[in-house]
Amino acid sequence: MKHARNFASILSAVSTASLISLATMFAATAFAADPAAAATTAVTKPAVPTRAEVLARGQQIAGAVCIACHGSDGNSPLPANPMLAGQPQQYVASQLALFKSGKRKNAVMQGMAAALSDADMKNIAYWLTAKKAKPGFAKDKELVALGERIYRGGVADRQIAACAGCHSPTGAGIPSQYPRLSGQHADYTAAQLTAFRDG
Repeated sequence: MKHARNFASILSAVSTASLISLATMFAATAFAADPAAAATTAVTKPAVPTRAEVLARGQQIAGAVCIACHGSDGNSPLPANPMLAGQPQQYVASQLALFKSGKRKNAVMQGMAAALSDADMKNIAYWLTAKKAKPGFAKDKELVALGERIYRGGVADRQIAACAGCHSPTGAGIPSQYPRLSGQHADYTAAQLTAFRDG
């Protein structure tokens, strides 16, 4: 009992800073004597993937998940599905995240995005951005002039803003917010405009 009181009085006399200093010195000498132990306890940062690795992973995931609806290179052969090739990376990743969270509603896309990690979404987005978008075509040539007028200038008397204000004059989109419309399927674009109008 007497030894326990003596030990307690010694500990109370030693400051916390001194104890930390002693522990640090012990750890430094212990690891210096055993470099293998130091190596196993060292914290290493995960390697940042190269661009080639990101693109390869994006292609791998897209080939398993996206290809049936959006084509092997992001250029969907189906007019009801969007062309994703050349879309801004930030936009694609954000839309996948919105589908996964349920904030953007589409039963098919919510199911497809459900299993994707944040890294998967970014990899797919980078891969799609790197793909070349094929040019689209107008099914109804008579509507092209009217469509261009609305796209560039809007419809003032109906308070419809010009599409170019958000999607850029060339239709390339604004990377983090608005998609590329240039070359997009007319059927898909009309369906999206109708959905936005109807809420």
